[in-house]
Amino acid sequence: MAELNLESLAFLCKSLGDGNRLRILLALRNGRKSVSRIVEELNLSQPLVSHHLKELRRALLVTVERRGPFVYYGMSDGRILDFIRDLEGLARDLLAGRNTF
Repeated sequence: MAELNLESLAFLCKSLGDGNRLRILLALRNGRKSVSRIVEELNLSQPLVSHHLKELRRALLVTVERRGPFVYYGMSDGRILDFIRDLEGLARDLLAGRNTF
């Protein structure tokens, strides 16, 4: 296996290591959305969504587009969804018999 950039990988995994961030990314799978739309769909507070979007933006997992007074967020790369699906499958298989975390 080629030499891995473990620091970058750890940073990305840490950025994805929050359930609300994963929910936000999944909410963006069908296209760009405003913060208010994400808040409404996920039933989370606006400050919480803004905090997580800031972290996702910092990790380059989302893009930002400004149109007038509105800000829209989108997923930066479609492979993020593949990664989430693969990771979910691994978690399901490894943790199948576990009841607590």
